[in-house]
Amino acid sequence: MFKPLTELDYFRALIADPKRIPLFEAAAAIAHDEYPGLDLQQVLAKLDSLGKGLAERCKDASTELKRVSIATTYFYRELGFAGNVNDYYDPNNSYLHKVLESRRGIPITLALIYLELVSTIGLDAQGISFPGHFLIRINLHEGPVVLDPFTGYSLSQDDLLERLRPLRNQLGLAADDDTPIRRFLEPAAPRDILLRMLRNLQTIYQQAGQTEQLARVVRRSQLLSAASSNPRHPG
Repeated sequence: MFKPLTELDYFRALIADPKRIPLFEAAAAIAHDEYPGLDLQQVLAKLDSLGKGLAERCKDASTELKRVSIATTYFYRELGFAGNVNDYYDPNNSYLHKVLESRRGIPITLALIYLELVSTIGLDAQGISFPGHFLIRINLHEGPVVLDPFTGYSLSQDDLLERLRPLRNQLGLAADDDTPIRRFLEPAAPRDILLRMLRNLQTIYQQAGQTEQLARVVRRSQLLSAASSNPRHPG
């Protein structure tokens, strides 16, 4: 007898091969726990529409740097995406369809939307699991540009070192450690990005004492860990 695919089965299928995870779709699927029946195809279509708008604005941009400038202006000024400074710990900041609606989010969700959009204009960009704050790295011929997705501001090496300074003890670095900053700017794997999103939600629900929501988040984290240990590769 045919058994219909559950939303959790769908997530399991998306993450089955850690090397081929469709990151945005898998991240958006996390919301199924709180929003059963969410139509992910509508979410993807909405994102695709925004991507086409960006591609249209970049059709005459002759350099990568110009495309970055147009993309950042489009995302933060024209579309109005921004960090949710008034309610940072609202769980909706971790659900991509809600961030697309409200245009407010946290660094990691804003980054995922931005990354999907700039992929439509040929930019090589990745998410960076920088300690304490998720970042975006865009690789240009002139060198990498690092953006804070919460604000849209470009960060210099001095900015990054300043952000790292208060976390040195936590990271096991000596005060005079001269570890190159590039160690903390390596691209994050899709699985690690999803786990970071789930950890954010786990902390929120744990602190709020919402045990049912917490259990659902933990279940997805366990699925990710299991998929990583036993990846299913296509034949």
